[in-house]
Amino acid sequence: MEYLGFHVSMRRLLAFALVALVIGSSLGGALWSLGGVHFFKNQPLKKFSSYRELVAFVKKGPQDIPQSLFQRFRSMLQSLKTGKFGGVLSPSWEVEQAGAGVPDYSATNIQVEGVDEADAVKTDGRYIYLVSGSVVYILYAYPPEYAQVLSKLDLNGTVAGIFVNGEKLVVFRVGSAHPEEVFFRTWTMHTSILTYNLSDRSKPVLERNVTVDGSYFSSRMIGDYVYAVIIEPAYLINDSAVILPEIHSGDSTVKVEASNIYYTDIPDSYDFFTNMVAINVQDAGEEPTVETFLLGATSCLYVSRENIFLTSPAYPGTNIHRISIENGEITYVTNGFVPGYVLNQFSMDEYMGLLRVATSNGRANNVYILDENLNVIGKLEDLAPGEEIYSARFMGNRCYLVTFRKVDPLFVIDLKDPENPQVLGKLKIPGYSDYLHPYDETHLIGVGKETVPAEEGDFSWYQGVKISLFDVSNVSKPKEIAKFEIGDRGTDSPVLRDHKAFLFSKSRCLLVLPILLAEIDEEKYPGGVPPYTQGEYVFQGAYIFNISIDEGLVLKGRITHLENNTDLMKSGFYFSSPFSVNRAIYIGQVLYTISNKKVKMNSLEDLEEIGVMDLL
Repeated sequence: MEYLGFHVSMRRLLAFALVALVIGSSLGGALWSLGGVHFFKNQPLKKFSSYRELVAFVKKGPQDIPQSLFQRFRSMLQSLKTGKFGGVLSPSWEVEQAGAGVPDYSATNIQVEGVDEADAVKTDGRYIYLVSGSVVYILYAYPPEYAQVLSKLDLNGTVAGIFVNGEKLVVFRVGSAHPEEVFFRTWTMHTSILTYNLSDRSKPVLERNVTVDGSYFSSRMIGDYVYAVIIEPAYLINDSAVILPEIHSGDSTVKVEASNIYYTDIPDSYDFFTNMVAINVQDAGEEPTVETFLLGATSCLYVSRENIFLTSPAYPGTNIHRISIENGEITYVTNGFVPGYVLNQFSMDEYMGLLRVATSNGRANNVYILDENLNVIGKLEDLAPGEEIYSARFMGNRCYLVTFRKVDPLFVIDLKDPENPQVLGKLKIPGYSDYLHPYDETHLIGVGKETVPAEEGDFSWYQGVKISLFDVSNVSKPKEIAKFEIGDRGTDSPVLRDHKAFLFSKSRCLLVLPILLAEIDEEKYPGGVPPYTQGEYVFQGAYIFNISIDEGLVLKGRITHLENNTDLMKSGFYFSSPFSVNRAIYIGQVLYTISNKKVKMNSLEDLEEIGVMDLL
């Protein structure tokens, strides 16, 4: 966590596991002692024989949990932005689209080729589909001279993300469920998966509404199938009843019977229903597939083309569940355990039938290789003692890790022999990278923060946003061949938390990042600027770079949606505006920057403004 503005060893604890939010709370930090936290390995899943058996199972777990804690868990679920790539390179941003008048365009920045991830913005090269609060807009975007808002869907609830599949639009809407019920049920959420027909984009038609009890966690789209993970706590009512999840489709409602719920004999510290739903986007007549598992609190999700891997914290490590997916079928396969905690989806990768996992445990960092049954067959432990993982990227037979405490070691790890992974080389430089993205087979882009080591104490003061270009062609001696620092302490970018805000095209030498810029007036500090000094916000918008191996990182220009600095001047340590640029895409030679209130179109050649679409 960040404490008083500097980094300490537990900075990322909350990111490792959802249930970590209770540490230091009203439970007195005794999360792991409440009923015991158990990890398991290859425990077969069973189904409950009866509702009574389900109730008895849930009663074994801790039930004396304050409602405020569940409210905090709900809020955390709502704010999570989670989420596979198993080849040498990540999928290209450029999509070649056949058809008259449709140029190449940027797609969502995903981890696994062929496994799409829901986002707030999508495009098909002609139209832009975007989320602004509870509204989904459909824009005619290309050619830009005809750009206009075609329609908007004003939905009652929070839109968690969207997919576009040909003439179909999928929307995830999250809202309150069953407010008339009492006790914890008063805050239970439901997630609606809405499918719209886009044959007339000025008048989208709702074709299907599948609503599942619980909070949206994450989703993927493979081919014509959308797979969604929706979770909710399994809690007791009056110490005698457990509310079972319900699925609503059209006019019918189906309650998941206890005899259809999978579970293991070994309970976790908390029990959660994990509802996995598969929907055929193109065939509204095909019934959705739903499987429900009673597991621990899901903390991370990684999806390959064949499997979904779910993780849940289990002191002193992480339980991993492997669930097979194929053409809408969902089949639980097995489970396993690794020591330490998983940071995010990029800490996992499936390659040639093996799962590779990077973890931190508060003392050091590890890489584990697991077979198809999730048995550990290889491991590399005790990397960078006293540090923790800030970012990870698996690329074929390589793993790249960034750990941090005072300086940033970039580790290059060889995974060619899965039973004997080895460190090939490492680079130590100031700062760290929160996100690593492949530039090509031998180069990486890192986005994070510059830092200044404290004169006293084992920590560093973070400064502005830093973009690095790493050369890993010589695996024993990786190099930072270019870097660009943006702003002073307080400068921020959503890319540090959400990879989908990152726009990169190698063929176009293009890199675009949304940036909130903070700068320090050095004249106010004649004796020198202390490293803990916070800058004042002076700009918010998109930074556009030319990026190449030969030229490095060259700032091409900036684009903002703010008409003046009034909101920036009013801000203190925090800044929020509906005109904050949060995404950028391109279609042909047009760059589109997107905020909740506006879409700007600029020429990619000289960044000259072409037009603006206001979102009312």
